[in-house]
Amino acid sequence: MKTTLQFDPAADQLTGPAGSLTIAPEDALARRFLMLLEGQCLEANIIAVARKHGYCRQRYYQLLEAFQQGGLPALQPKKTGPKSNYRRTDEAVRQVLRHRFLDPEASPEVVAQKLRQTHLALSVRSVQRIIADYGLQKKTLRTQSRQGAGPVSPGRAKHSAAPKTGRRRPAQRRKRGPSTAGR
Repeated sequence: MKTTLQFDPAADQLTGPAGSLTIAPEDALARRFLMLLEGQCLEANIIAVARKHGYCRQRYYQLLEAFQQGGLPALQPKKTGPKSNYRRTDEAVRQVLRHRFLDPEASPEVVAQKLRQTHLALSVRSVQRIIADYGLQKKTLRTQSRQGAGPVSPGRAKHSAAPKTGRRRPAQRRKRGPSTAGR
């Protein structure tokens, strides 16, 4: 007795002789397992199966080996990208903090230049991030838009929202009734 299972990635459906099962589009674990199931158990062409599921032949065999070594959890997608902070190492962070404490007025550009002289390749932006992470950035003073202005009286509250520019607003013309000539 030969049963056939067919997975259609476009419709997200696994179809068999007794019915069908919908697979969620974001469920990468189930999709990878179904690809391996189809490739290993249904006597299909491995390259065609891998392409159907959006993988190459090499990736298919990588997933197959991972499944054989670690079972279903090994098919779970893993986080991509660097696994460690290879630029902002502990030593680089210590050196940035050291330079910042030795000269608090030094800009991040100067600190980055000093680090480059000691063969620590660190960008200015990385130095800025380290300084910000440890709260060592300089405080900036905000200028007040209305210097010397005291509390606003309730009657003038609606006028105080507009900034003073030093220019006068043009006078608005009032509509008058019919002109009275000869008064």
